[in-house]
Amino acid sequence: MIVVSYTDSQDYCYNDPPCNPYAWGDMFPSCHPLLEKTHSPINLDLQMTSNNSLGSLHLEGFDTIQMGYWTLENDGHSVLLQVGSGMSVSGGGLPGVYHTVQLHFHWGGPATNGSEHTVDGRRYPMEMHIVNMKSIHPNLTAALDDPTGLAVLGFFIDVVYGENVHFGHISQKLSSVAYRGQTTKIKPFPLMSLLPKHNMSQYYRYLGSLTTPPCSQVVVWTLYEVPIYISWSQLAQFTSQIFSTKEDAQQVTPLHNNFRHIHPTFSCSVSASRDAKLLRGTAGRPLRSAVAVHLFQIILLGTFISRL
Repeated sequence: MIVVSYTDSQDYCYNDPPCNPYAWGDMFPSCHPLLEKTHSPINLDLQMTSNNSLGSLHLEGFDTIQMGYWTLENDGHSVLLQVGSGMSVSGGGLPGVYHTVQLHFHWGGPATNGSEHTVDGRRYPMEMHIVNMKSIHPNLTAALDDPTGLAVLGFFIDVVYGENVHFGHISQKLSSVAYRGQTTKIKPFPLMSLLPKHNMSQYYRYLGSLTTPPCSQVVVWTLYEVPIYISWSQLAQFTSQIFSTKEDAQQVTPLHNNFRHIHPTFSCSVSASRDAKLLRGTAGRPLRSAVAVHLFQIILLGTFISRL
């Protein structure tokens, strides 16, 4: 989970040993797995118990079109969509009302899955995080001092053959934010159109941390059981069109595997919502057509390079 503008985007990385997730603790002490015991992401082993008090969350403004424009940004680690004001989440056991701030994505590579959380040890191709800040706090700094200062809605993303037209609002703009610092405007759309709206009462809940530095232990995680479905070509747009830096774009070295490794739960309690089905066996199937993804990437990379 990425928190905007809190750490210098050059201070950490995902794939180089001196700055990858296993080295974050050297730069950011709160990221050290032996100093804190509620790190995220975790594996969902589906042995959790159901909590009948966990019903559907109230998603205010998610089914309406907000005013103005949203901003899509490449921060060097992911693609973020800043959604402005007008949306909030509450209920479902959350300790307050949380204002929606942004959403972003984590993904793998051409033949690897890249969700941050896993289900029975298996990854989905991608994961989307909707970041929300507790409304009583004036800014992010204050929220990071509150053990439940942030509420993150996590959605696994799986791949099918048909296009997700709603997801296209984002994926079709990726070429405009190819490397760090690039931004583009997006006309707002109902955020609920991205989500598995008929299964929003099925989720898992635990208290954890940011999955990027400073790894603060301040997150109420809500991980939805039923994934969002996108097409192979939409997945390939992420794995081929997004770069960490301009130099990476010029060298055609896309950003891959931007996820933190799994952490032990220790004494962390994970609960299933009242309606959760505890689904098994659907997460992280091997990419069934790596050749197809490679072909998509070749086409997309060719289009991108022609624009440089």
